[in-house]
Amino acid sequence: MIEENTPIIIGADLVVQKEKDVTKAMSPLDLLVKAAVGAVHDAVGDHSASEHLISNIDSVAGLRFITDSPEASSMPFGKYPNPGLSVAKRLGMTVSNSFYAPTGGNTPQFMIGDLAKRIHAGEIKSSLLVGGEGLASIMRSVAAGADKSDWNDDPDGPLTGYGVDKRGVTDIEAAHGMSFPVNTYPLLENAHRVSLGRDIETHMTSMAELMSRFTDVAAQHPHSWFPIARTPDEIKTVNEANRWVGFPYPKYMNSVIQVDQAAAIILTSVGEARRLGIDESRWVYLHASVDANETWFVSERADLHRSYAIKGMSELALETAGWSLDDIDFIDLYSCFPVAVEVACREMGLAEDDPRGLTVTGGLPYFGGAGNAYALLSVATMIKKLRDNPGKKGMCTANGWYLTKHGIGLYSTTPVEGAWVAADSPGLQARIDAMPKVKVAEQPQGEGVIETYSVIHPAGKPRVGLVIGRLKANQERFIAHVEDRQGWLDAMLSEEFVGREGKVSPGANNVNLFEPIDVS
Repeated sequence: MIEENTPIIIGADLVVQKEKDVTKAMSPLDLLVKAAVGAVHDAVGDHSASEHLISNIDSVAGLRFITDSPEASSMPFGKYPNPGLSVAKRLGMTVSNSFYAPTGGNTPQFMIGDLAKRIHAGEIKSSLLVGGEGLASIMRSVAAGADKSDWNDDPDGPLTGYGVDKRGVTDIEAAHGMSFPVNTYPLLENAHRVSLGRDIETHMTSMAELMSRFTDVAAQHPHSWFPIARTPDEIKTVNEANRWVGFPYPKYMNSVIQVDQAAAIILTSVGEARRLGIDESRWVYLHASVDANETWFVSERADLHRSYAIKGMSELALETAGWSLDDIDFIDLYSCFPVAVEVACREMGLAEDDPRGLTVTGGLPYFGGAGNAYALLSVATMIKKLRDNPGKKGMCTANGWYLTKHGIGLYSTTPVEGAWVAADSPGLQARIDAMPKVKVAEQPQGEGVIETYSVIHPAGKPRVGLVIGRLKANQERFIAHVEDRQGWLDAMLSEEFVGREGKVSPGANNVNLFEPIDVS
């Protein structure tokens, strides 16, 4: 028997804009409104019933735009500090709650789980969740000097902020450039590679083959930013079009954030859907939703190639749903960089060439990495895929910061029988939080050994080596830069530097310097 307060998703839609003329481009808010209207139409089927559904949605939730993150405080426009309520007002909705979460690619799944719990508890009846990114048009407008001062909205009304709002890096990590994902994920990638015992060339080929399969899916998705299938050779070969970003990642292996994409979903309960007359063919059940955080700061993690949060949350979600990994038909793993996929596969026990595929969108580097909202687009895609394949099961994962904040959702048109259970994870989180942390020396001095490394290539700026290592004297961890001299950086691009010894010392502006020895 299906209980009346069982949470379900009844509407979903996606939007992409590729208008290059900034005078014709929709604003970020316009994109959200278009997706929201599409989700309403998707739920009711008949446009004449849209107003009835809109008038019965009593809460909204919005994902944070990049322009509203602390790192983008200098952006001149595109600020919407309560995007859910901005959409509600545009649609003429009267809502009693508007929810807003902090920065993080995990927040769509976190908010889906939270809204489902509120619906199940009777706190709200129905909710519209919107999210997206308009950064491509914003950056074009800035470059063109276009006046988009009307691309802002701060509506007066309810706002509930929640979620983990905590800086993603330590001061010493930030000083070395680890605030930027394009610098930090390559460190995790090389740690993962070495843990597998692979040389650089073998691993480059493996990554390229993995991501080539993602491009095949992106090429078929109607809302992809880059609907282009690429061969492994295209993805791994460094050239003018595919320059190094952060070794071992050429450009084609990096998430693309300058996109114009949006999505919206509508959640309600079985009882409310029946009252509203929503056809059961539109219903998709959330069988489990789990969130977990890794040891928060990368430099303090004992194992740079692991994610105990992914492992624990996937096990808990499957246990809650009563599913096994083999039961799942469609998978979307968060894919900002190859290592995010590889580590998820490792922790879940998935093969990287699983015949089911690992994405339903094509992934963040190809389909598009819409800021904090990618996972909402993946869930919206999953909803449509499951409706087209009744009875099948789907899994979507989400990730924020640097394999730091994680979420997972299990979905199916097959009903949740009996009582719906919220998969709370305080025990899981407590176990992760209790794991030993590595002490980091902020001003290291002496001999050290590299644990992982990268060569970062900022556009238009000098390249620099970035290493994480251990001091030989006390095994404290250090972070340091390697300067572009004596052939060091060229060697780091072609030779194995994990295990390479050298000397580390404090430098200017809190940046430590590492000098490798025995460089050929």
